[in-house]
Amino acid sequence: MSGLPPHLQEDGLTLADFMPGDERKRGEGFRAIRGEALPAGAEWASQIQLIAAIQTVHDPEIPVNLWDLGLLYRLEQLTNGDLEVEMTLTAPGCPVAGEMPVMVAEALAKVPGTGIVTVSLVWEPAWHKGLMSEDARMLLDL
Repeated sequence: MSGLPPHLQEDGLTLADFMPGDERKRGEGFRAIRGEALPAGAEWASQIQLIAAIQTVHDPEIPVNLWDLGLLYRLEQLTNGDLEVEMTLTAPGCPVAGEMPVMVAEALAKVPGTGIVTVSLVWEPAWHKGLMSEDARMLLDL
């Protein structure tokens, strides 16, 4: 049995699946997909609810949530209530690269009023400390 978390074992993913420059993934990055389609006429989650869900996900190595770290580049609610998210990591070699998109997708899928959640891991633009919120900078003494 591999040392990967169960949800990664099921998907058959390895760290190589998340690295930039992988020819099989060029231009699309890794995607984590969770949730179910919303029924017609269902009320959608608000942007505030979605951001609050993302703020529950923390990088295990940094005591700051992913939203305040500035790792979320796009959070778009489609016309059917599905969500498309683009996120990055602080570094391509992040030891939890395989877990972070899945954690974000699962947190968002739990919010009532969200349909299918697709979280894509992207590497451009490159993350930098200037993307962090003021709260994150204060927490990290930057």
